[in-house]
Amino acid sequence: MNWSLWIRQFHRWVSIIFTAIVLAIFVMLGAGHEPAQWIYYLPLPPLFLLMFSGLYMFFRPYFRKRGGAAG
Repeated sequence: MNWSLWIRQFHRWVSIIFTAIVLAIFVMLGAGHEPAQWIYYLPLPPLFLLMFSGLYMFFRPYFRKRGGAAG
């Protein structure tokens, strides 16, 4: 598997983890349970990973075109 496909797959799985964490926090709040303060920081590590992998995927086509255009 090449590097770009691995990044895409990684981004998909991290987004599922991020969504599950945020959903769990909202479910806890909706059920009337006040979670500990550190629970609110749990989505941050996946969010930073999503930011970096998303930026890579966003800029990847621009770098590919620049290197391949000879005309």
